[in-house]
Amino acid sequence: MVKMAADGEKQQGHRAGIFKQKNKVHKHGKHRTKGEIERENKGRVSVTALTKKQRKELKKMDRRHKANQLRRNKKDMILTEKRRLGSRDGPPHLVVVVSLHAGADASAVTKLLRQEGSGGVVQQEGCISGVSDSFGLILPRFKLRFIFLSQSTADMHSLLDVVKIADSLVFVLDPAEGWDSYGEYCLSCLFAQGLPSHALVCQGVSDIPVKKRVESRRALSKIAEVRFPDARLFPLDSEQDATLLLRHLGSQRQRKLGFRSRRSHLIAQNVTFSPDGPADGADGGRTGLGTLCVSGYVRGHLLGVHRLVHISGHGDFQLSQIDAPSDPLPLNLTTPRAAKPGKIQEVDMQEVTEAPVRILMKADPSVRESLQSEAEVDPMDGEQTWPTEAELLEAEEARKGKRTMKVPKGTSDYQATWIVDNEEEEEDDLDGESSDDDDDDEGMMDEAMDKDDEENDSQEPDSSGVSEDEEEEEEEVCSTERAGADQRYDENMDQAGEEEGLKLYREARSHEMFPDEVDTPLDTPARIRFQRYRGLKSFRTSPWDPMENLPHDYSRIFQFQSFERTRRRILAEAAAEEEGALGGWYVTLHIINVPFSVMESVQSGKPLVVVSLLPHEQKMSVMHLLVQRHPSNTKPIKSKEELVFHCGFRRFRASPIFSQHTSADKHKMERFLRPDAPTVVSVYAPITFPPAGVLLFKQRKDGVQDLVATGSLLSCDPQRVVLKRIVLSGHPFKINRRSAVVRYMFFNREDIMWFKPVELRTKWGRRGHIKEALGTHGHMKCVFDNQLRSQDTVLMNLYKRVYPHWTYDPYVPSPSPWFKSEVTVDMEDLEME
Repeated sequence: MVKMAADGEKQQGHRAGIFKQKNKVHKHGKHRTKGEIERENKGRVSVTALTKKQRKELKKMDRRHKANQLRRNKKDMILTEKRRLGSRDGPPHLVVVVSLHAGADASAVTKLLRQEGSGGVVQQEGCISGVSDSFGLILPRFKLRFIFLSQSTADMHSLLDVVKIADSLVFVLDPAEGWDSYGEYCLSCLFAQGLPSHALVCQGVSDIPVKKRVESRRALSKIAEVRFPDARLFPLDSEQDATLLLRHLGSQRQRKLGFRSRRSHLIAQNVTFSPDGPADGADGGRTGLGTLCVSGYVRGHLLGVHRLVHISGHGDFQLSQIDAPSDPLPLNLTTPRAAKPGKIQEVDMQEVTEAPVRILMKADPSVRESLQSEAEVDPMDGEQTWPTEAELLEAEEARKGKRTMKVPKGTSDYQATWIVDNEEEEEDDLDGESSDDDDDDEGMMDEAMDKDDEENDSQEPDSSGVSEDEEEEEEEVCSTERAGADQRYDENMDQAGEEEGLKLYREARSHEMFPDEVDTPLDTPARIRFQRYRGLKSFRTSPWDPMENLPHDYSRIFQFQSFERTRRRILAEAAAEEEGALGGWYVTLHIINVPFSVMESVQSGKPLVVVSLLPHEQKMSVMHLLVQRHPSNTKPIKSKEELVFHCGFRRFRASPIFSQHTSADKHKMERFLRPDAPTVVSVYAPITFPPAGVLLFKQRKDGVQDLVATGSLLSCDPQRVVLKRIVLSGHPFKINRRSAVVRYMFFNREDIMWFKPVELRTKWGRRGHIKEALGTHGHMKCVFDNQLRSQDTVLMNLYKRVYPHWTYDPYVPSPSPWFKSEVTVDMEDLEME
């Protein structure tokens, strides 16, 4: 028995309890050992370890050498691009001269650069097609060639188009003021779309007395630091100053603009038009389509013949072939020995022997990109049924019965159309009576004022020696002058525009004081008036299907599964292309199916800019632009107003909608463009891959376009949900501890039961819901999370999804000169004074 007990004690071991002492594990370092990891894994291998790419850890010296190599390669690439510009292998350096002050003359700058300079300079007059004040310069001494173009700031569209492709800008400043108000306006537009390399030039410094030159230049530099903190100011009064400016333009660092470096572009130096039809007709081929031959230097990226091209302000077109004519500005052109040093030699490029034109490439119609911009819509795609005869009759009656009126018995439809509603007659009578009353009141006020003036004149003593007749004559002359000035002022005032502006201002002010609040109609049930709206328990977390109840316009647009992934792929493929005209080549593009209006624009003196489009950039979609309201604009801009867009190389007209810029999946619509926060502008427009600058203009009735907002391209996303919010308000009638009787939100029992599931809130932060309806006149009992105050307001938020209107118009009229309207107003004010 003792032996069995001993065996039992040996078999039973000790089991540790929950209070067993556990010593701390030894801290062997920042990582586990290989043996410990193998013991924990017990032979298992992680899946991620097999699929993840093994990264080779470099040593410290290897990492340092790699960073130095990348830095050296990047520096060499920048130097290579800098040396190619203006050299034999690259395009000529395109310099645009812009005057920022009415007193500064840009043509004087170009004239000095044309006539003065170092020896061995060859020039070509009128090298830009349609622009007379343009010339080319070849400097064998610096091994550089330039194209100078003087662009007037009166035509804002041409100025923006030319600056988009310019390599350098030369801003001409006034020695006293720098730039005027219109120059500030132009600078705002140029900075918003992207400013290339630039230089500041000032003429007339030599005319300033010697003792005041240093002080004048210091004051001008202080003015220029506001816009150009790192720019250098160049005086331009002599040949030496011109040489220094040319040397600076050829050696300065070029600023890279993303929207043009990824696309090939050129400015037309020679343009010809060949009509497709017979040119001996009545119109001479001016109304039909034709082939436009545009010659110029390729800039930016590789230019392919199968890509679509965009002519700024005229639309998208296809190419048929690309030719390679002789270079009109060869850098190896030698100067004759008879030419005197220090003088510019004029050479006519037509006298230079031209090599035969070579055809670089022809387009294959099967490979060439299509001009299709909208998706083909099949009206039978949706679920449809053929309407019955009863539905057709009902629709016809509804169409005819839109306007109901009471007519005498037996009146025919033809006779009823001539009967005017009594309500309209009463309104007209009331308007006439009110205007008559106003006129009578004004007449009575004038008579009373005349009487007061007579009494005052009779009471005042005649202290001076002037007779009463002379005083009356002077008063009559003054009154006639004042009446004439008032009449001229009234003639120049747009009364309809003033009334419209006042109405818009009051609406914007009301929206600012009571955001999104609307009045419940008395004559229409709220469940019918707001049937497209719904309530959300939480604007941030409540779901909203982006594919629900899409409009018919969504069947005409294109959509990407992932816009960002497609953008990266297309830009990578464009950078890897090897077939096409390289940058710096002088080529001739044959653009087919071009209207004659493009040639008329060139003949009128406007520059022609051609840009190669990336794939899918001709297709329509919903584009979103992130903009900030410009400080110069003080008038309210309402949503769905027609605006003029400058997006990258495109410009068009459209009616956008505004929304808040947030990171959520739903975005609240803004009724007006906010001045204090960035706003997202959504519009139907052709697809454009960012980055790209955006400018928004609003056109007045007189043709002047005012800068409204500036920003950049955000994305292309048709599934971005923009919700319009309305707020219905009610007044607490009787307040208990946590419940209250609310009125004035609805006016019948059915509306209360319809909106019963929607949550309520108050302006003071209370939340609640509708419990039941009281009576039949819109009173309802509501329960809240805390007691209400008598001065609180009960609110109900309702939402619906909104979409922009399809008002895309690629043809934008030329704006009227902005500064002329401002000058005329100032002159009128001076005349009145």
